[in-house]
Amino acid sequence: MHPEIRQMGPGACPKCGMALEPLDSSAETDDGEYKNMRRRFWFCAGLTVPLLALMFLNKFPFAGWIEFALATPVVLWGGAPFFARGWASLKNRHGNMFTLIALGTGAAYLFSVIGLINGLPLYFEPAAVIVTLVLLGQVLELRARSQTSSALKALLKLTPKTARLADGREIPVDQIKVGDQLRVRPGETIPADGVIVDGHSSVDESMVTGESMPVEKTAGGKVTGGTLNGNGSFILRAERVGADSLLSQIVRLVSEAQRTRPPIQKLADRVAGIFVPAVILVAAITFVAWMILGPQPKLSHALVNAVAVLIIACPCALGLATPMSIMVGTGRGATAGVLVRNAEALEILQKADVLVVDKTGTLTTGKPQLVAIDTLPGWAENDVLALAASVEQLSEHPLAAAILAGAKERDLTLQQAKRFEAIPGKGAKAVVNGRAVLAGNADFLSEAGVPIAELKRKSPQFSGDSVIFVAIDQQPAGVLAVSDLLKPNTKSAVEALRKEGIRLVLLSGDSPAAANAIAEQLGIGEVHAGVLPAGKAEFVQKLRAEGHVVAMAGDGVNDAPGLAAAQVGIAMSTGTDVAIQNAGITLLNGDLAALVRAIHLSRATVRNIKQNLFFAFVYNLVGVPLAAGILYPFFGLLLSPMIASAAMTFSSVSVIGNALRLRSVKL
Repeated sequence: MHPEIRQMGPGACPKCGMALEPLDSSAETDDGEYKNMRRRFWFCAGLTVPLLALMFLNKFPFAGWIEFALATPVVLWGGAPFFARGWASLKNRHGNMFTLIALGTGAAYLFSVIGLINGLPLYFEPAAVIVTLVLLGQVLELRARSQTSSALKALLKLTPKTARLADGREIPVDQIKVGDQLRVRPGETIPADGVIVDGHSSVDESMVTGESMPVEKTAGGKVTGGTLNGNGSFILRAERVGADSLLSQIVRLVSEAQRTRPPIQKLADRVAGIFVPAVILVAAITFVAWMILGPQPKLSHALVNAVAVLIIACPCALGLATPMSIMVGTGRGATAGVLVRNAEALEILQKADVLVVDKTGTLTTGKPQLVAIDTLPGWAENDVLALAASVEQLSEHPLAAAILAGAKERDLTLQQAKRFEAIPGKGAKAVVNGRAVLAGNADFLSEAGVPIAELKRKSPQFSGDSVIFVAIDQQPAGVLAVSDLLKPNTKSAVEALRKEGIRLVLLSGDSPAAANAIAEQLGIGEVHAGVLPAGKAEFVQKLRAEGHVVAMAGDGVNDAPGLAAAQVGIAMSTGTDVAIQNAGITLLNGDLAALVRAIHLSRATVRNIKQNLFFAFVYNLVGVPLAAGILYPFFGLLLSPMIASAAMTFSSVSVIGNALRLRSVKL
């Protein structure tokens, strides 16, 4: 369970003794450890039951030797893994639960063997029962731990086994190659990540993004393998297959996150580091105290209570408290559109009091769209747009793409542009169907000798939008307004974040007019525009210096420095790779609605971890004094090592059960 431990094949961690997690979550789960422990448990249970029955019978000749014959296979074969792990813990100087189990059962068994020869009391029953109960605990733990990865297994099962090529042939999904054209029929699961080249449909992406509403997809739209097609039919061109697919990357990244450790784990590690030596010391003191102060038979009481202390204090629950919650929590996030890259980000997010957000691609779609046309008298909107689009079809500027898309939506016919010339930062001009057309900013038209007073009177109504002035044959014709629109869920997400008590700051490299227009729509009162990438990192550092816990959400290369500087970097899956690599959390559907779910997940996971640690600490604080015999002077009560073993098993299972509740937490 220690993330730095690596080895070929399954086995036990040399530090904590627990079963190691596979690095490749996409591989078939190896349940050899579970089957081995289950086989040992049933064998030992079959011998332990008659051994316990002998306790209620009157002693008869050779009873001790029968107990020895029944207990020896249980302790030496059934408990062999525990002794091996206990010995490994001593060699590695990392005391763990198996150190205490090996010492406790080993002492009880050896004392009984000596007692059998010398006529002393026998404790074969406690030794055998402890081993059997610990085996039961291991069986329950291994079975429950396999359930923690159920979210990843569910994701892996989303991709269908076969795919249908456009020509109708069916092939195994692992034979799909980049560039293959695949037909997806109504109701089928999409077999690969790709782009629709023909047809349209609505796609249910909830299993990947967490969004319940189907998304309309048309030609040119991207689809994700594993998502569910609606009533339409389409052909897609495969772009990412196998290990490169989004689902495979999600599984890999979540698997890596499950092996990371949040800061809260440091407390458990520090306690565990001194816990085992302290328990051994307490057991030794218990033994000596009972030998000196206890009633007859002194040696018997001393051994039983010392063994009970060793067994009940096993730090299994403490070791499971954090890893189990992280494993379940990150898996739950993956099914809700929240990809957690490291556990530290998941823990810190619930403390964040300031959220810094980029504008383009985070709050907005990042794709400028033509939103309005206003023409002067004598000019029709479609005529002005058609001429401007004819010029812009030769331009590579993002605003040109928005104008062309607007013309396409209106089914306008474009003409060939001649003598095209683009002036960087100003605009473009060309001759279209014998008419001189200019499209650009006010300075561009003014420098060309076009009177722009009337056009400038129209532009204020488009505050916050990018305005393109259009002139035809040296006469002003109209203005085109291009805007980067808000994503559909942004407004509701911002309102939800505000209700969570989070201070929102818009930090953008765009112009003040564009940034303020978006902020006004969303009710964000703090805006910093025209900020360069280095300035974003400096701004985040300033907030941190003021004592704030800062989360930053962005999607572009220019956001990467700020994401790295924030305590929690949050990237949009629709953004650049460098932004995603610098973020601790990625929102798979690319909008802030998933961030609200991420905050809820963070709070639920941290709360679950604290509950588990509380259970583990309180269990030991109460259990160890009871096992040492603190109640004996007052009530004559002692805690049997067998009961201590059952209690230890119960504590571990209760922690695992509590962690599994995260699978159904409402986000």
